Amino acid sequence: MSLRLFKNDFFLTSMNSVVVAERHPQADFPSHDHDFDELVIVWRGNGLHIWNDIPYPITCGDLFYINSRDRHSYESVNELALDNILFCRERIGLMADWSQLLPGDDVSQEQRYWRLSTLGMSVLRDKVDELAKECMKSEPLSVQLSEALLMQLALLLLRFRQRPDSGALPDAHQLDLLLMALRANIAEPFHLETFCQKHELNPRALRSLFKQHTGMNVSHYLRQLRLCRAMSLLRYGSMTISDVAAECGFDDSNYFSVVFSRACGVSPRDYRQRFIGLGGKTSLSLMTAE
Repeated sequence: MSLRLFKNDFFLTSMNSVVVAERHPQADFPSHDHDFDELVIVWRGNGLHIWNDIPYPITCGDLFYINSRDRHSYESVNELALDNILFCRERIGLMADWSQLLPGDDVSQEQRYWRLSTLGMSVLRDKVDELAKECMKSEPLSVQLSEALLMQLALLLLRFRQRPDSGALPDAHQLDLLLMALRANIAEPFHLETFCQKHELNPRALRSLFKQHTGMNVSHYLRQLRLCRAMSLLRYGSMTISDVAAECGFDDSNYFSVVFSRACGVSPRDYRQRFIGLGGKTSLSLMTAE
């Protein structure tokens, strides 16, 4: 059963329309929904974001537009830090095209998940901090300023966000390039040295940068991407175990079963059967350490 969160427990007054809930760190949190909407910006660390029963491996730069009808949870977190920007659409008095700035229920879940460039995160960090201070005041002017800052934040998100499976980000930052390459090539072998040679990057420096920002090494992150993809295929598809393994970058289905069982606590076959038996409600547990 999903936990229900209410606006009266988070917003300063009934007049306030936006508030920043800092989660530094974000601990494991059970499945829940709420009677308000929110933006989720991930600053560092890693974990699993289970959003309407779909698992997303998350790390720095991930952006989610979460609506009140959504159900989500956090699992297997490792030094995860994020901000939830909560807002009540019906309270916002500032005139703007909010349906375009902040995607609502008429926008698919796929279109409400984005990636932010490193440059964008730097700009957004200051704006979120400014909003966090202003939204803790209840006088009318502060309420209006908070809404104006929310609009600025939403516009900046439109400027700096990119599709998770896009190629290179405009600033071509090496960490962004690597994250995009990993997400876009789950089914194919990935060689960091070849990637660095192509983009004229230093492999040792990039490994260190990746570890610093995500809390894991490149191979572990890629493994989580592949296992999350495998869980989705096992939950919602009818592919054979061998085909699932191949789709997720494993040449050997037996090796895939060993890796999956070690990470999730059950074999791929048993995972699929347990999911079917429980009507879509399963307990996920991915290891966050090698």
